[in-house]
Amino acid sequence: MNRSMTVDLLAEDRYSPVVDAFRETLHEVDRSGAALSVWVNGEPVIEARGGTADAHTGQAWQRDTLAVTFSCTKGLAAIAIGRLLQSGALASLDMPLAEIWPEFGAHGKHRVSVGDALAHRAGVSAPRTDVSLAQLLDVDEFARIIADQEPLWVPGSSHQYHAVTIGAISGQIVARLTDRSLGEYFADEIAGPLHADAWIGLPSDRERDVAHIIQAQPADPPSPSTSDSKWLERAITLGGALPLDLLGPGPGFNDRELHAAEIGGAGGVASASALAKIWSATVASTDGVRLLEDDTVRSLARSRSEGTPFFDNGPPPYQAWGAGVMIPSGWDPYLSPASFGHDGAGGQIAFADLDARVGFAYVTNRAGDMARGISVVDALRESLA
Repeated sequence: MNRSMTVDLLAEDRYSPVVDAFRETLHEVDRSGAALSVWVNGEPVIEARGGTADAHTGQAWQRDTLAVTFSCTKGLAAIAIGRLLQSGALASLDMPLAEIWPEFGAHGKHRVSVGDALAHRAGVSAPRTDVSLAQLLDVDEFARIIADQEPLWVPGSSHQYHAVTIGAISGQIVARLTDRSLGEYFADEIAGPLHADAWIGLPSDRERDVAHIIQAQPADPPSPSTSDSKWLERAITLGGALPLDLLGPGPGFNDRELHAAEIGGAGGVASASALAKIWSATVASTDGVRLLEDDTVRSLARSRSEGTPFFDNGPPPYQAWGAGVMIPSGWDPYLSPASFGHDGAGGQIAFADLDARVGFAYVTNRAGDMARGISVVDALRESLA
């Protein structure tokens, strides 16, 4: 089967260098693949794909191939919360989260604002008690554990990436303001109107289309045991629910039960085209849909967390966040200071740019190298200059 790159759409020759940059990211076309989608002013300008979606079956990457998006899911959840802010269902990003979710106010967390919680400042980046896979898959039970927890630092005073636990926070905001789960709200209000192949909780009839993830390189060896490394590791594993590399051995994000679950911090599944279309609709009318107004975008993307995090996870560059969205930083500059979105642990990048009116998505099933997607964004920046 042909596993070379296929360009389904190239709107203008000036985008050819972007396609060339994408081709350079396809390092192991017999084992893995990737897809790229770029929209400008509400219209698609690049659709490209290449390589292998599943090395076990030899299936090439198709137009309808879906990828686990890992933390790109956080950005999708932030779009949902932005729509609630825009409609008035969420009064303010600065209101206490406990006014929406009273149980979260335990152990001094009652002053944490919605915005600070979404900017990884709530002090619950990792659970103090071991969380099982069954507890993670139970949305209400996982939320109860996070709400009951004593914070790891004074909430609001510092930030630390809430790798999985932020999913409980975003999920409860949506559920308590809409009486719908995060996955239901996302399907009804975001993916559905755009006819976008994206889910937070994948239906069983699309499981066959999910690309099988491979690890491009061995996971980093365990660092010397310190208090900081303990909490950094628990932020990912939750003390037992997930493997450290998120893939296995054991239950990981190649498993159906995790694809089906509404894990708002990491469990989204989507095609590149769907992600780019959704992000396009946050900054431009896209198939007649505009998800967020400019002022809402600016509220979400206002800097709330940047610089050195609470736990020592190595030297800079560090990530930066608004309310649920990553914003440009030394970690990932995106397209311009007007960009906002979220990266994923598997090497995925999905974002929009308010000034350029761009929606962008790069997805891959070869985990372990963020530089690939960033190189494609760099090429797009030059093409738009």
